[in-house]
Amino acid sequence: MSFFYKIFINLLIFGMKVFSWFNDKTKKGVEGRRESLQKVKKAFSESDEVIWMHAASLGEYEQGLPVLERLKKEFPERKILVTFFSPSGYENVFKKKHIADAICYLPFDKKKIVKDFVSAFNVKLFFTVKYDFWYNLLAELKAKDVKTYVISALFYERQSFFTSYGKWFVKQLKNNVDWFFHQTQHSYLLAKSIGLVNSSITGDTRFDRVKQLRERNNHVDYIVDFIAGEKAVVFGSSWSAEERIAELLVAKNNEIKLIIAPHDLKRVHHLKQIFPESILYSQIQNIQKSEIFDIQILIIDSIGLLSKLYSYADIAVVGGGFHDAGLHNILEAATFGIPVIFGNHYQKNPEADDLIKANGGKSFESENVAAQFVLSLVANEDILNEMSGHAERFVTEKPNSTELIMNKIMSS
Repeated sequence: MSFFYKIFINLLIFGMKVFSWFNDKTKKGVEGRRESLQKVKKAFSESDEVIWMHAASLGEYEQGLPVLERLKKEFPERKILVTFFSPSGYENVFKKKHIADAICYLPFDKKKIVKDFVSAFNVKLFFTVKYDFWYNLLAELKAKDVKTYVISALFYERQSFFTSYGKWFVKQLKNNVDWFFHQTQHSYLLAKSIGLVNSSITGDTRFDRVKQLRERNNHVDYIVDFIAGEKAVVFGSSWSAEERIAELLVAKNNEIKLIIAPHDLKRVHHLKQIFPESILYSQIQNIQKSEIFDIQILIIDSIGLLSKLYSYADIAVVGGGFHDAGLHNILEAATFGIPVIFGNHYQKNPEADDLIKANGGKSFESENVAAQFVLSLVANEDILNEMSGHAERFVTEKPNSTELIMNKIMSS
């Protein structure tokens, strides 16, 4: 199977290089990997001891960050490396304030490339988030006796480990990962069923992260003036389906305030065409304060505001769940005690099922039914408050995953 894995990696590299001719994000990833080795050589000396977190994308980075921050607190003398597979993760974090001493793309998982990269610095502890496994990397870290963990691990039935050809992949994890910290009991039991017994259930570190959002300053200029006491619905990381819900709400209710933050700023122009009487956030400062109230729809054309905007909302509609692109982060909304509405394509998001069971969120197959439900919440204060309370408790009552993980790491 190692031969076939080698073929897979070569095909992945070839495919990404070809696709980079037509896709800017893929091009950034391919070109960025050429700089990864030099970045770590420049950032770290031979005497530096390095803690390394790998995250596939931005969501996994946010998931692993509470643990990374605690590790930095426990080992302040150690340097921090963060690697990403996807450009969306790298681009977002690289431009922000962060605790890493170096951020780069994870090199392609070929033995020589990985060996050169890992040999360039003195890594003492490595963890990957969720299920982004690269087997040559894990083997090389094991060869160098690096403590290796999986944070917020999530196993599910359709993964290759549970197929007739999955034994080789299981063996790599069993031999090269010291401990799995599982999000759910279901994940824990699935891993145990294939012999991955070095594991424990510690919950989802994203709950720790979103709890922290409540404590920071969530002020966003002009939002209070825009809402002006009316009910507000925030559309987070919206795609076309969620924007259709916004259209339906506007057609039925001219008082409700809508704040739309698209998943990609390239959609802003399209949104402006759909909602010609809306205003862009970048232009709201040019409007008289007395006139802001008359505007029903605010389009967010800036990055980094969404999680703060949820603190102003009465209801959140989170994007990605009406197709297979993947549901975006619903916990950032739920932490502020508001009902969360989303589509029913969320197979890799167990927290969505849990939020529904807690009656703090609801999923829908169609945009029409979702819009009708939002309107019913707006019209019924009692049901709205009930769901809001359930959403807040859903987050608050989750265990401190970071603490459980750190207790294990520090005792190892």
